[in-house]
Amino acid sequence: MSEEQPKKKSEADEELEREIRKGRKFTLSEAIGRLAGPGAMKGVSPITGKQQGESAIEGYLRRNLPDAGGSLRGVLFTRVKESDLLLMNYEQPLVVLAAFVQRVLDSEFRLQELVREADVEWGRIFDERPHFESEGAAPHADDPYTLESVRRTLAALLEKLAKDAPV
Repeated sequence: MSEEQPKKKSEADEELEREIRKGRKFTLSEAIGRLAGPGAMKGVSPITGKQQGESAIEGYLRRNLPDAGGSLRGVLFTRVKESDLLLMNYEQPLVVLAAFVQRVLDSEFRLQELVREADVEWGRIFDERPHFESEGAAPHADDPYTLESVRRTLAALLEKLAKDAPV
């Protein structure tokens, strides 16, 4: 706890403040500023730490994840920003992204679900029927997101993250 007592305004200061405000119109932004109190915005970002982490991840994916259709990038970003990993460590967004990608690569089920979601999103964006892989059958020739292509893309992203993410 702080042992500082808030300074009280002198009568002269209060009189000067009343005189200054007398000629001004009262605005909504001034009301919000008064409610927040003195120094509310000094050096503090109005954007939460989690939102800053999400923004860093989104920018990194945009710059470093090759994705012609854009669906994989969007699905991956949505999954990462909703993950428990980001909630627990939003101060290190690239570490979170690397851990999430590793988690997907370590689980065939998670990888299949990510590919399936990317296929669905691709179909929605391009108003086409998505191509889903069937076990034991070769992937469709027009399928932009196969298990192997997404596995390679995520592995390459993980290598890049290993170089870029502070450990």
